[in-house]
Amino acid sequence: MTAYLIRRLLLVIPTFIGITVMVFTITRFVPGGPIERMIAEAQQMQQHTGANAGGGRSQPLSDDQIEELRRYYGFDQPVMISYLKWLGKVVCGDLGTSTRYYDPVWEMIAERIPISLYFGLLSLFAVYGVCIPLGVTKAIRHKSHFDNISSIAVFIGYAIPGWVVGILLLLLLASHWELLPLGGMVSDGFASMTWMGKAGDIARHTVLPLTAYVAGSFAVMTFLMKNTLMDNLASDYVRTAIAKGLSFRQAVLRHALRNSLIPMATSFGNNISVILSGSFLIEKVFNINGMGLLGYESVVERDYPVVMGILVISSLLFLVGNILSDICVALVDPRVQFD
Repeated sequence: MTAYLIRRLLLVIPTFIGITVMVFTITRFVPGGPIERMIAEAQQMQQHTGANAGGGRSQPLSDDQIEELRRYYGFDQPVMISYLKWLGKVVCGDLGTSTRYYDPVWEMIAERIPISLYFGLLSLFAVYGVCIPLGVTKAIRHKSHFDNISSIAVFIGYAIPGWVVGILLLLLLASHWELLPLGGMVSDGFASMTWMGKAGDIARHTVLPLTAYVAGSFAVMTFLMKNTLMDNLASDYVRTAIAKGLSFRQAVLRHALRNSLIPMATSFGNNISVILSGSFLIEKVFNINGMGLLGYESVVERDYPVVMGILVISSLLFLVGNILSDICVALVDPRVQFD
């Protein structure tokens, strides 16, 4: 198993380089970068102050100034040379500086990691903690009233995107009935609350975003668990176990359930990147200052160092998550051997 893990970790390097090269190249050719944004802001300032009202030139920056900015941001060099310089800084732990806020990218990301990690872990535990028992119950009670009613509810939740669920919850529970806060993580008087009050305030702000997070993957995991368990219940080894004297409950828990958890374990490691990166639409709807919202704003503002910094973290987590998925499968299925 050690040799297998070493090979998989070595494969992370070329895969990571391929991902970052592709995105880095795209950022160099997409219009609307930091230089174009500075020119647009200077033009707006000219119009606001009336400096261009007399028919002066519309270009606020000279060619020398634009060339100096190109050298500053590395746009005067070939793409691969710029990429190699950027990669050398990343290896040393330097993700660059934001072209919008002029703050170190790593500090901006580190401030938002705890928020995305908080919602990511809660949604992960909620999805697996609810979907596995619900899928088992639906498989055992297939075609019952409980199965039919729960299937309708799950399909409705699957048909509506998570961010749309968030908007509906905000309109009903927060705006119309005023039962829960409209967004954010804490209330205005959070600093003056007791520790019990702070915990309750964070919990009240967590309910709606967590519901929207879970709604997206809830149906997929539930029906994956149900269908896999039904396939195993129809297998010969389950009938043989029952014929040898095991009760139906024992056959499900001791044999069929463990084999049915293999597809669930396969997707477990891949959720690690989602835990930290979050959902930018849900964070935008609820005004949660996490990794998702930071990524959304950096793409809109063409803040390419932040975009690449988030890509570095999310791609590494996704690649390592694939390895963890294989380990989870090996733990659940003893037939899997890493030779």
